[in-house]
This record gives sequence, C-alpha cells and structure tokens, in this order.
Amino acid sequence: MATVTKRPIARNDRFPDFKYKTRLAGAWVEQKLADQFGDSTFVVFGLPGAFTPTCSNHQLPDYDALAPDFAAAGVDKIFCVSVNDPFVMNAWFDQQEIKNVIPVPDGNGDLTQALGMYVQKRNLNFGARSWRYALVVQGSTKTVLRSFVEPGFEDNHEEDPYVISDPKTVLEWCKANVV
Repeated sequence: MATVTKRPIARNDRFPDFKYKTRLAGAWVEQKLADQFGDSTFVVFGLPGAFTPTCSNHQLPDYDALAPDFAAAGVDKIFCVSVNDPFVMNAWFDQQEIKNVIPVPDGNGDLTQALGMYVQKRNLNFGARSWRYALVVQGSTKTVLRSFVEPGFEDNHEEDPYVISDPKTVLEWCKANVV
C-alpha cells in the first residue's frame, strides 16, 4: 500500500510506487505500475468513476482518440486511474472500445490516496472517489512534470469541474514542454 498524501500531488513531486491486482485473460495478475512506466514520459489521469457521464462521454474516449497526438508530442503511454475494481474497469474499457489508454483499477483507493486525490462524494451516493486530475510524469525519475488538478478540490463538492484535466489542455502543454 502506498503512503497517504494530505495534499494533491504537484509539480516536482515523485509519483508513488503502486502495486495492484487486475484481471487479464480470466486470471488475477499483480501489476507493478512502475514496471509499466519504463523511461517513458506518460500521462496519468484520474476520474470519479467508470460509466459516469463526463468520464464516459468525454474524458476517457477523448484521451483514447488523442493518443496518437500525445505520442507525437512525446508522451509514450496514457493511464486511467479510478477507484473502481478490475471487473468494472475492464467492462467499462470494453464497452467504450478503448485501445490506447491503460486501465489502472484502484479499487481500494490506495493510489488515489497516495496522490492526495481521494475525496468523499457521499453527497452523490458515490462514497470515496478520486478527484478529477491529470499528471504528466517522467518515468525514469517518476517525477511529476505538470499537475492539472481541477479547481474546488474538496469533499462533497456540489459540482464536478472538468476544465483543466481534459486531454486537449494537457496535450497543448505536452506539445510545448515535452517534445
């Protein structure tokens, strides 16, 4: 389990180590997220939940569609983190026909807590979830190059802002700063 952070992860912070179990080809597999990073520059984005409107209609499919543009801007991989179990994440990715984004099921919220992005959404009957964010990370050092945390970060926020962690905003930053 990763160490819990009390503030949202920010520029120059180190991305935490994280191991998780997922389902691949019908079997449980333990994944070490750092093993998937390599020396690449990558984007990690977090969202409140699979099958929810903004996440399903915009955030996940737009990151998937723009993956070739991210690659041209020097981003090798894109990861999606949600406080959902592997069955839900895999079903969601299948339903959305996602090909270019790697699912990271954070069913216990351990990574989300370590990133300082864990919030209560009890007012929406969601329980504990991830705040919406995106990070650009240098894999060899696991250093956060840029953090895009949505405004209003707090428990039980009445709104679900989606203005700076969207793929177009993150892509523009990558084009100017990664290549």
